[in-house]
Amino acid sequence: MVLHGAVIIEQGVTFGLFSVRPSVTRYTARLVQTRREISQFFPNMPIILMSQDSEGKPHYYGRRDIVEFLKTVRLDQIPWKEYHLY
Repeated sequence: MVLHGAVIIEQGVTFGLFSVRPSVTRYTARLVQTRREISQFFPNMPIILMSQDSEGKPHYYGRRDIVEFLKTVRLDQIPWKEYHLY
């Protein structure tokens, strides 16, 4: 599995941000399952999922305080990279 994401430390909180298709975030069960699967590779940190709408606007799902912070950050400011998970 290859994920496009970033591990970010902000104000003493380390969290994982991962880009997923809108079909993942459209359904709560799928969203929860995906976050659980990713958290196995990134233990002890909140996992935030991000999908983009048809206009490219990001939508974040996860811990509310982190989501509110991410709304203030431009996508090009995030240190994106590919994670190859097996």
